[in-house]
Amino acid sequence: MDPRIEPADSIDTSWGSSRRECLGRLAGGFLGTALTALLSGDGFFDSPARAEDPTLEPKASHHPAKAKSIIILFMYGGPSQVDLFDPKPELQKRSGQAMPASVLDKGLQARNPGTLLGSKYAFRKHGKSGVEISELFPHLAKRADDLAVIRSLRADSFAHGSGLLQMNTGFVRQGFPSLGSWVAYGLGSENRNLPGYVVMLDQRGGPISGPPNWGNGFMPATYQGTPLRSSGDPILHLTPPADVSVEQQRNQIELLRSLSRDDRDGALGARIASYELAFRMQSSAPEAVDLSRETPATRSLYGLDDPRTEPFGRRLLIARRLVERGVRIVQVYSGGGHNDENWDAHGDVNRNHELHCGETDRPIAGLLADLESRGLLDETLIVWTGEFGRTPTGQNGKGRDHSPRGFSGWLAGGGVKGGQAFGRTDDFGYAAVEDVVHIHDLHATILHLLGIDHRLLTYFHSGRDYRLTDVSGRVVRELIA
Repeated sequence: MDPRIEPADSIDTSWGSSRRECLGRLAGGFLGTALTALLSGDGFFDSPARAEDPTLEPKASHHPAKAKSIIILFMYGGPSQVDLFDPKPELQKRSGQAMPASVLDKGLQARNPGTLLGSKYAFRKHGKSGVEISELFPHLAKRADDLAVIRSLRADSFAHGSGLLQMNTGFVRQGFPSLGSWVAYGLGSENRNLPGYVVMLDQRGGPISGPPNWGNGFMPATYQGTPLRSSGDPILHLTPPADVSVEQQRNQIELLRSLSRDDRDGALGARIASYELAFRMQSSAPEAVDLSRETPATRSLYGLDDPRTEPFGRRLLIARRLVERGVRIVQVYSGGGHNDENWDAHGDVNRNHELHCGETDRPIAGLLADLESRGLLDETLIVWTGEFGRTPTGQNGKGRDHSPRGFSGWLAGGGVKGGQAFGRTDDFGYAAVEDVVHIHDLHATILHLLGIDHRLLTYFHSGRDYRLTDVSGRVVRELIA
């Protein structure tokens, strides 16, 4: 046998053993290419079929909702769990010592964590439930029985940008709809003259990674968050130019509507819906942020009589007015810009947290009290969180580094079983070790309280159904009343 000829059993026959069979298999490939082109033309791989009505009309929930609306209090920068909601006697006892090797993982070790740093602040039990809260939150502590404190939150990123994105969208990279967009898509709004989803930023600036934190991702633009200012014009460019009449605005919208007959991808329909909403908001939005109609007692409750608490208190009072008017989701940021302008306490955790707790404590307690007095707390879900927590070790003896392994947040209001501390971190407050609540679990629980099954709320994009919780997430039923 000629050694240059391969044995038959070593020849690749994946394309067939004859010319006819080879051509037949290649034809299947050409057919697949043609099919892909046809499906793409029909919008299969980026289909707007489930967004053919990109409006904020109210939609039915999957099951009876505990809450009708949600206010997210976002502490941008990463608040320290061991200084606020997670007391650690062992950390206090061993402050100044090295982190035990059994606790120190490679992620933290690579960041040169320093030695253990005990908290300066005393924790006391509050309310009938005895939930332990730091002295940094004296006003909030009086509402302890409303709070379901989660001490075992877990995220996947040490970085602010990706951490913010994951807490807001469920993913550590850009391009995905935010939690608020999913809620607006799933439930719509109860006020057709206001956005379904409103975002209010800190007066010092916005968070890293910017608008994608409240963006619509691959959904129609109708579902993106609308930034609302707490002073001046509530929405930039909402007021039309002086030389444009109401009749001209109507004519522009009608022209767009006539062009939408061949709107195959749904983008124009979404844009028209947003223009129509903007048109209606010209009268509704200014009224919603007009605090002159609030009583002096209410304004004081939110801390509007104190320069330190006034900016955040103003945003929270507007948030209450918005949910009162049927806005589905409001997100309010504390902290903006960089370093001590937000909760990112690398330099001096005590100075940083005294500043930001002092700005937010009284307004948050005021919001809870005000909602309760108006009968709105039972139907409004309040979520307090940051993108991650901070290490139990010290940077340069004073600051704390980022820590996504185990941190704290809390829920209150609509359907929440208050007066509890759920989950546990290790003895030093670094990693969640009991009843771990991943961000997907937090999102699943939030959606459940709003009447949405996170497994059923999907949006078809790029050939597959996407969810806020990706392919995981569980409802933490211990947090639900």
